[in-house]
Amino acid sequence: MTPDHNSQLRRAMATVALLNLGYFGIEFAVALAIASVSLFADSIDFLEDASLNGLALLALGWSVTARSRVGILLAVILLVPSAATAWTAFDQFFRPTTPAPVPLTLAGTGALVVNLVCAAMLARYKSVAGSLTRAVYLSARNDAFANVAIIVAGGLTMTTQSHWPDLLVGVGIFLLNLDAAFEVMEEARKERQSGGGPAPA
Repeated sequence: MTPDHNSQLRRAMATVALLNLGYFGIEFAVALAIASVSLFADSIDFLEDASLNGLALLALGWSVTARSRVGILLAVILLVPSAATAWTAFDQFFRPTTPAPVPLTLAGTGALVVNLVCAAMLARYKSVAGSLTRAVYLSARNDAFANVAIIVAGGLTMTTQSHWPDLLVGVGIFLLNLDAAFEVMEEARKERQSGGGPAPA
């Protein structure tokens, strides 16, 4: 990676981290207000994304071996919102509450815009620094898919007045993050097997 590309990647990661941290506060507040499992899970994803980008930004100048270790840590972090989603979904299954569909849809739409911007910013760098940039790109990409599902859940909730669309989307977010965590873990394992090497310039 050239010094110019390295600088651009750092700026992109810093911007993405700030965007995710900001929208976490918005979506978390809405999730609590309307008792939405999917928004709660997605808001935790935003906080996780901010952490992922912060950690990846710190580790960009490290050796291949060191980056692979951080990649494994990032994979573990990807599992945190999955665990939170599983717990809230379990609770909602036994104590169902139907969230307000309009705030659910609006919050999901805002989240989609933020994640599409983040994914676009990171897409060109997803293969530049191995598991680090792959982790942050996958997280942003998966969140965009989850946001589309949240918007659909809002529409279904409006027509059915059921808690099931919100609950099922929450489970879907759980599966997306689980898959991303294993993919990043595999990428980090390959980096470690390749042996220590120079850090990207």
